[in-house]
Amino acid sequence: MMNTAMPAVRARDLSVVRGGRTVLDDLAFQVPAGTVTGLLGPSGCGKSTLMRAIVGTQAKVTGELDVLGAPAGSAPLRSRVGYVTQDPSVYLDLTARQNLDYFAAVLGIPRRDRPGRIDSALADVDLTSHADALAGTLSGGQLSRVSLAVALLGTPDLLVLDEPTVGLDPVLRRDLWNLFHRIVRERGATMLISSHVMDEADRCGRLLLMRAGQILADDTPEGLRAHTGTRTVEDAFLHLVDHARTQEEATRA
Repeated sequence: MMNTAMPAVRARDLSVVRGGRTVLDDLAFQVPAGTVTGLLGPSGCGKSTLMRAIVGTQAKVTGELDVLGAPAGSAPLRSRVGYVTQDPSVYLDLTARQNLDYFAAVLGIPRRDRPGRIDSALADVDLTSHADALAGTLSGGQLSRVSLAVALLGTPDLLVLDEPTVGLDPVLRRDLWNLFHRIVRERGATMLISSHVMDEADRCGRLLLMRAGQILADDTPEGLRAHTGTRTVEDAFLHLVDHARTQEEATRA
């Protein structure tokens, strides 16, 4: 289990330049261990690039990026970091259980241990009753939960979820966020969850707000509203964007 005194993620001078364009620009932030931290910002602001950097799959990363006390992407982190991409990464012609059995084999989990690990992951995401249903027959929310169950097979200390609630109706979104908090509470894990939907901000214990490859704020929802004197996180984000634009214009002048 992760030492909660140590940040799950710590970045300093973190940048990514791709095709001559700066995608991440000199970022510095921390993700506290044992929290549900939201990474919020508009589409195209660099959220997915940052998540790939954290899990070690992004090329041309410069600066310092430590994950669970080790350099991002290093071998010891492979079993400690779970990553769920925006598109469900499961096979639609297999059942939920068969998907988990396949990925358990890929992860190198011994055959004798797989049934227990699979049953535990299915129970964690409330899919035991749909374990033997073909993934292709499941709803969008259930597919997201199968992908999450795959990530949970390795009992990770850090779970990185890229837009897991995109396209889901409000009830499914609520249920998934409740599930995220329960996993953090019961497993002692840390979750970093990206979204471009600002009204999901209050479901997070901590927030990183992004715009154009930069971190605009690193705070709690309550602290962010208090700092900006606004009623909602969306208003706070817009306030910070306006402030950043004013500074940019002053610099150009």
